Amino acid sequence: MISADLARALRTAGLRWTPEPGDRFTIDGGELAGDVFTVSEMTVEVHEHPGGRSFGFNGTTEWALDSVDQEETLWLPSEHQLRALLRGSFRSLERAVSPAAPIDGEPTLDDELDVLLSLGDAEAYTVVVELGGELRRFSAATAPDAYATALLELILRSVA
Repeated sequence: MISADLARALRTAGLRWTPEPGDRFTIDGGELAGDVFTVSEMTVEVHEHPGGRSFGFNGTTEWALDSVDQEETLWLPSEHQLRALLRGSFRSLERAVSPAAPIDGEPTLDDELDVLLSLGDAEAYTVVVELGGELRRFSAATAPDAYATALLELILRSVA
């Protein structure tokens, strides 16, 4: 699951969400911030209104919350959704495992990846995409965050 900060950056950059069953989201602020909910016809239903969408909570753990407008939520796209949003620009996902120092002390081609591994992360992920005719690499501690970082760059380039 991507971090809330990356999800917020994607939303701010212009990524729009049409909720589907199975989608995960959080309430963006308040005492439920950080709790993750899943759109489901049984527990969290999407209601269409002339002014937008709201999510209705049908009991279970969300007993104290009746409904919330979509504008108050933050979509947490899954790895496969992020990969699909990259469309034809996606080239590969790579996984790097510690040791922090590459063989013979040679750095990798990715400074961001070197930093992640040197900080003690056991593994890091790099998404390779083609942007503007050149291959670009985006590394993060998790595969979803690497995909999200690449998607953020793609969106920012498309609206610039």
